Amino acid sequence: MNQKDFTCLKEALEKKKKILVSSCLLGMKINYEGKAHPVNELRQLFLQGQAIPVCPEVLATMPIPRDPAEIVVVNGERKVYNNKKIDVTEEYLLGAQRTLDTARTSGAKIAIMKSKSPSCGCGKIYDGTFSENLVSGDGITVALLKENGIRVISEEDFLECLK
Repeated sequence: MNQKDFTCLKEALEKKKKILVSSCLLGMKINYEGKAHPVNELRQLFLQGQAIPVCPEVLATMPIPRDPAEIVVVNGERKVYNNKKIDVTEEYLLGAQRTLDTARTSGAKIAIMKSKSPSCGCGKIYDGTFSENLVSGDGITVALLKENGIRVISEEDFLECLK
């Protein structure tokens, strides 16, 4: 996380500004396995009305649970395929757009998203081989949020910021 992201997060927290947060980080059992990855400090923001829960896959009406998916580059274009080799790019793009719409509607200028996810991964994502190898890059939703001026950090960066 760079210094500007750190400063932006601190300001948002101090001024009680709205922050988008991956729903699974708030304890909702909606990741691809139907599990949650709760972060107590983020749950507190939610309970105080500051965190706005978002799950791009759920916003795109994908089922819970769902097949795991990863980003691959095909002919220079980023695509999302699940582990059954089915192209699910359109669903991920729809979820990304709906998440951006939520940010715009709420006025959120910062998002805390689940690391490594094909939607919400920030800085590191799986390499598309389903072998748990990480590569530099952002998930589909995070890339769209960043393109539209939303600062995005992972839950790991958020926790580091609190130290």
